[in-house]
Amino acid sequence: MKNRFLILICIVTAFIGCEEIDKLTQFEMEFQEKIVIPSSTGVNLPLDISTPDLETNSESTFAVNKTRKDLIEKINLKKLDLILTSPSDSDLSFLESIDIFISAEGLSETKIAWKENIPDDVGKSLKLDVTDKDLKEYIKKDKFKLRLNTVTNKILTSDHKIDVNTVFFIDAKIFGL
Repeated sequence: MKNRFLILICIVTAFIGCEEIDKLTQFEMEFQEKIVIPSSTGVNLPLDISTPDLETNSESTFAVNKTRKDLIEKINLKKLDLILTSPSDSDLSFLESIDIFISAEGLSETKIAWKENIPDDVGKSLKLDVTDKDLKEYIKKDKFKLRLNTVTNKILTSDHKIDVNTVFFIDAKIFGL
């Protein structure tokens, strides 16, 4: 009986230990980009806005976290938020819907975030729904690009500046393990 109890304790300890080791190989990468939705944007018409290339600096970020590109197991988008920074007397209620796509050299564009039927009381920040797709091939590249497809429900009389904040969850292996 004592032997079975000891075996059970060893199994539980080994399981908890593996979870702790997994946490050592998990980290986040954050990216922030600024976009402008120009004034006089038509109502109920789709508008595409592309960001400049976003440098990933993935090699150095992976190295700091004791891993490298070939040891990445998966990368998922954890969150994508929009924050209106200008004009100060406005909010994001002018948006009816938004879709955000990611692309990188040699990879097809894929939808990573969206929000439909945005309420009029949204305020200055908006949390988008995000995909559960594995995006490791995009983030492992030296740079990627985001494209926003928006539909507005109001005429804009001034440019609207928005921060696009992304957080990616990285799960990797530690060097040599």
